[in-house]
Amino acid sequence: MAAEISAQLVRELREQTGAGMMDCKRALQETNGDIAAAIVLLREKNLANAAKREGRETTEGLVGYRVAEDGLRGTMVAIGCETEPVSNNEEFEAFGKKVLDLVEAEGIDAVSQLDAERTQLSGKLGENIAVAGAVRFEAVPDGRLGAYVHPPANKLGVLVNLRGGDEVLARNLAMHISWSDPRWIAREDVPEELVTAEREIFANGDEVQSKPEQAREKIVTGMLDKRFFAERGGVLADQPWIHDGSQTVGKVLAEAGAEVLEFQRFSLAG
Repeated sequence: MAAEISAQLVRELREQTGAGMMDCKRALQETNGDIAAAIVLLREKNLANAAKREGRETTEGLVGYRVAEDGLRGTMVAIGCETEPVSNNEEFEAFGKKVLDLVEAEGIDAVSQLDAERTQLSGKLGENIAVAGAVRFEAVPDGRLGAYVHPPANKLGVLVNLRGGDEVLARNLAMHISWSDPRWIAREDVPEELVTAEREIFANGDEVQSKPEQAREKIVTGMLDKRFFAERGGVLADQPWIHDGSQTVGKVLAEAGAEVLEFQRFSLAG
């Protein structure tokens, strides 16, 4: 005969595990009121459920960053979940802070140390929880680290590493990158075969073919400059500066005597 499960025992198990009341009651029924065995059972079920959720899209969540007080190290992480309510959950936020702390202290490879905790949280919250991205930059001599997370959702963030410039420029650049989403820092970073392919596409289009042959090469070059290199998703240095559209990012950097060494952009948006 199954043991009688008291409300007090259910509450005690819930306080220890954070599981739902009905899940706690069923676990206690299956273990004949043995609370230690019920805890093990709930953990096993959580792990099984979390495994089923792996691979689900995590288009909600939070991006967080920290730049050390001495400015020598910058860290950013993106923690994904499936719904907005979970992204506002205190335990989810606490897990994100733990990931940020760990990456800051030990580097991005240390994230795997929290796999078990992430899986347990996934089972508890009923959603796929994923570390969608993690990065840590070290400043160079005379370098600047800048970061920006776009409010209010905090699902999009950028960390940038500069040589030269100042903190204001570094943050403004991070803000620019959050919007413009460049793939490359400078033209020399773009694969030559990609530039050749884009040039051929423009050259063979009706817009160019309808022009005199002697003018076509110049027209194609202009199209590459404006519609490829300077486009959103193109080359950072060629893009119009979002804070002053009359200048390019490259010109702003040159005037400040600054150079972009690296950047990372994380976006949880679907």
